Amino acid sequence: MTTLVWRGLDFPPMELARAEVAGTELRATGTQLGVAYELRYDLEPELLRLDLVGERRLAVPLAGLDFFDLGNSPLFNSLPVLRDGLLSGSGARNYVMRWVSVPELEVHEAPQRYEPLGDGIVRFSSGPFVADVEFDHDGFVVRYPQLAERIG
Repeated sequence: MTTLVWRGLDFPPMELARAEVAGTELRATGTQLGVAYELRYDLEPELLRLDLVGERRLAVPLAGLDFFDLGNSPLFNSLPVLRDGLLSGSGARNYVMRWVSVPELEVHEAPQRYEPLGDGIVRFSSGPFVADVEFDHDGFVVRYPQLAERIG
């Protein structure tokens, strides 16, 4: 079990995650703290459980899509990186994610592209948004421009 902590760069959210990797599969529990919300999550391969503390709970099935993606969370960018070995020289990949907005907890399908650039950098794009995300050798985000950086 690995404990990871990120702090927001341009806005207050923080995230603490306890992650476990088995092969290429990631399971995790975590908490996001925003200005006016606390969100707890439990990530399994086919199910994402969310608890917006004091508001509502939601169970989101993957339902045949590639991966989950949770708004404001650097952890979820590790899912395709780990499964598809994106840090070890594979080519760019396109995915359809089960994306959940935070703190609204609205669920959508979101096309995303991950393009390995070398040296632990993967270019992430979704629609017009593009970010060169830095990962450590274990496949976890170190720095996500405009979102967060890992501390500790």
